[in-house]
Amino acid sequence: MGLSRRAFLGTAAAAMTSACAHPGESDPAGDRPRYKAAIIAEGRGNGYGHHHHLVFAKRPDVTVVALADPYEEGRAERAREAQAARVYSDYREMLEEERPDLVSVAPRHTDKRLEHLLACAEYGCHGYVEKPLCADLAEAERIIAAFDERDLKWVIAHNFTATPIVRHAKRSLFEEGRIGEVLEMRGRGKEDRRAGGEDLIVLGTHIFDLMTYFLGPASWCSADFTTDGRPATPDDVHEATEPIGPVVGDRMQATFRYPGGCYGYFGSMRNQHGDGGRWGLDIYGSQGIATLRMDVIPVIRYTENRAWAPGIRESSWHPLPDAPETVFADPQIDRNALLIDELIAAIQEDREPEQSVRQSGWETVSMIQAAWESHVRGAPVTLPLQQLDHPLKRW
Repeated sequence: MGLSRRAFLGTAAAAMTSACAHPGESDPAGDRPRYKAAIIAEGRGNGYGHHHHLVFAKRPDVTVVALADPYEEGRAERAREAQAARVYSDYREMLEEERPDLVSVAPRHTDKRLEHLLACAEYGCHGYVEKPLCADLAEAERIIAAFDERDLKWVIAHNFTATPIVRHAKRSLFEEGRIGEVLEMRGRGKEDRRAGGEDLIVLGTHIFDLMTYFLGPASWCSADFTTDGRPATPDDVHEATEPIGPVVGDRMQATFRYPGGCYGYFGSMRNQHGDGGRWGLDIYGSQGIATLRMDVIPVIRYTENRAWAPGIRESSWHPLPDAPETVFADPQIDRNALLIDELIAAIQEDREPEQSVRQSGWETVSMIQAAWESHVRGAPVTLPLQQLDHPLKRW
C-alpha cells in the first residue's frame, strides 16, 4: 500500500468533484469562484496549530463561514480573528450545516486527526492540515483512501519547503551543483524537553520533508533510541507531552538511504544546553557545505570548503547567489498562505498539489515509522514499509 502512495502522482483519478465551488458566487474581481471555508480547531494545547485558523486570510476568493471548537474559552475570540461568521462546538454539526468547500484542520495533536479528516472526506471538502498527518501509516492509508474516493485535494503544513529560498536552494545546490555532488545530509531537532522520540515527530517532520523534497523518497532506514543512556525497551514507551501518540527515548539517531547512494541523518538528544539553534539541515557536498536553519524564514548559507572545516582554511559562509529576498509581514500567516495558494490552484487545475497529504504527508509519517520499526526490530528496514500499524503499539 505504501508503494501505491509513491506512485500516486502517475495514477491519480481524473474525475473531479463538483463540491469545490458555488457557480453563482464570485470574488470582488468577479473572475474567480468564491470558496466557503471552515476551521476545525480545539482550544486545548496546540489546538490551533501555527495560526491555522488564519490560513485563508490572504485569499480574497475565500470566505470563512464558520469555526468549530468544543472548548468555549477563547472560541469566540479565535472566530473573530478568523472573521468566521458563525461558531460551533461540534465540528460535525458545522460540516453538515455549512457544507464548506475548504477546511483547515488546525490541531497539532493527532489523537483526533483520523476522525477529523474522514469527516471532511465524507462531506467532500478539500483542505489544509497541520503536521504531522497522523499517528501511523495505518491511519494514513485510511485517510488517503477516503480522499482518493472523492478525488479531494489536501495539502499538509510542511510550509518551509514552500518558501522561495528553499525552492532556490534545490536548484542551486542539487541541480546546478553549487557545492558539488551532494554526499550526505545531517538534520537535528530542537533538542529541548521533547528531545528524542517526541522531537522525531514534532520537528523531524520538517527535516524529513526537506530531505524528501531535495532527494526523493528514502529506501532504507537504520535507527536506535536510548533512555538514560541505555537501549530503550518496551517498558520505556510512554505517551508524548502532547496527544501525538506513543514515543520512546530521550536520545535517538536515524540514518536513511536516498536515490544515488546519498545518506540522510536525523538525531536528537536531550541536554541542558540546547537552545534550538541546531534545528535545521546541513548538506555536505564534494566541494563544500550548505546549512539551512529553520528561522521564521529559512536562512541558508554555503561555504566552498572541500575539507568540511570552515575556518581552518580561508573560507566563509555566503548567501546563495541570486537567492530571492523573502519578506513576510506575518511569517506564520504568509508561510501558510503559499500552500493555500497551491491548494486552490490544484483544485482549479484538477491536479495533485505540491506538499500533498498523499505524497509529503505519507512520506514523513513513513520515515518516522521506519525509525521506530528499525529500533523495535534491532535491524535496518526497507521502505516502503509493509507493516502499517504503529511499531511501538505492537512492541
